[in-house]
Amino acid sequence: MPKKKNIPMRMCIACREMKPKQEMTRVVRNADGEISLDPTGKAPGRGAYICNGDECLKKLNGKKLLNKTFSANVSDEVYRGVEEVLSEQ
Repeated sequence: MPKKKNIPMRMCIACREMKPKQEMTRVVRNADGEISLDPTGKAPGRGAYICNGDECLKKLNGKKLLNKTFSANVSDEVYRGVEEVLSEQ
């Protein structure tokens, strides 16, 4: 009997839906408090995931969800970076 592979699931901070980790973009806050995109999905620190949909991107930018998630002031540069990554996919 073949072994079933577990697919890691994560929740989108905008739509609150559980989706496979590989289908999402990760933003991470490291131990120094720096917030950046994590293209590998393996950087150490507190991560937040956003799905690759237009509606989620609008909510992320409109409500400044990264600020709420990390309880910190996230620069517009990080929001633009997320927007660029999602527009490429």
